[in-house]
Amino acid sequence: MSATRLVFLNRYFHPDQSATSQMLSDLTFALAENGHRVAVITSRQRYDAPEARMASKETVGGVEIHRIWTSRFGRGNLVGRAVDYVTFYLSATLTLWRLTQAGHIIFAKTDPPLLSVVAAVIACQRGARLINWLQDLFPEVAEVVGLNRYQLPRFVYSALRVPRNWSLRFATMNVALGDRMAERLAALGVARNRIDIIQNWADGNLYKPIEPADNPLRREWGLEGKFVVGYSGNLGRAHDYRTLLDAIARLEGARPDSPEIRWLFVGGGALRGAFESELRARVLKSVIFKPYQPRDLLPQSLSAADVHLVCLRPELEGLIVPSKFYGIAAVGRPTIFVGDRDGEIARIIRHYDLGFVVAQGDAEGLTERIVALARDPDLCREIGASARKVCEDKFERQIAIDRWESLLARLPV
Repeated sequence: MSATRLVFLNRYFHPDQSATSQMLSDLTFALAENGHRVAVITSRQRYDAPEARMASKETVGGVEIHRIWTSRFGRGNLVGRAVDYVTFYLSATLTLWRLTQAGHIIFAKTDPPLLSVVAAVIACQRGARLINWLQDLFPEVAEVVGLNRYQLPRFVYSALRVPRNWSLRFATMNVALGDRMAERLAALGVARNRIDIIQNWADGNLYKPIEPADNPLRREWGLEGKFVVGYSGNLGRAHDYRTLLDAIARLEGARPDSPEIRWLFVGGGALRGAFESELRARVLKSVIFKPYQPRDLLPQSLSAADVHLVCLRPELEGLIVPSKFYGIAAVGRPTIFVGDRDGEIARIIRHYDLGFVVAQGDAEGLTERIVALARDPDLCREIGASARKVCEDKFERQIAIDRWESLLARLPV
């Protein structure tokens, strides 16, 4: 059993099924199984079920879980969300102070924002080491997309960067999700030897390809005999849906001999309502919406589509990396990325030939790529098989766990 205690901080954790929670759960359960002493400080809420109430303390899979009290105003109101964040910071600070001793390692994720600052203060006071696991970079993301439709004055973002940058430079290590994010960190003055890259992953034992004829969800959702373009997960302010909207309109207005195409959107997000409203206003009827699916149904849900879309606004490259790509690859489906051609996911797609990249706003190009795949099912299957193979070789869960173990072994004592 490792003598060094590992303490993780994130607002959501098992059994929550949000993306950051799933990654954290995968890693912590694996580290506990490998003999590490692991504790997680998290909230008592679930992203997918805010009304859920969970035990304040329990041990699951060898992981000691401390669920702290926070307010529950929710995500719909900016002031309420700010209060939720503040109560999380206060409760997390007290719990982290109580749990942490000299020599321990604190892992700070990025929900809520600026969690690295809280962790750095405690690490400094307690003589612990800090690893920042960066799923995004705040306040830069907020400066681009705004805060729940609001925009703060520029000087506020500049002020927030001061303690955030200190927490990054103080940390023993900062784990970025890709090269573009690592470049951003270096530009902020973080030493190169304090930056490591460990990409997110997919569990290939869970996410397995399912043929359309064998997929219960595809039958249940009435998608048999159709070519299905999928979008899975969050549709938020970091994403572009207007390119998709224009492509849908183009395809619905195509010739009668064109392939029969359906669009499947599974999930939610801040822009889903606006997207649905615009579809209704333009009388576009080829789109099916479904809610977030439980994790054990994700292989069926992701496999219900023949090709998947991943979007990211170009100005957010290096600040966010869409983790949905890895699950798409694991179920053996091509990806069409809409955004910066030199973006993190775009680079992977182009390097391994796992689909296509189109620029934001290029609805014509997106339409052409979709029609090309719909008319060539062999090509679609071939790209999908390559995606599965690359996932097994590069983005499998165990590969990422091994990289985390290697990082821990390299840390200075």
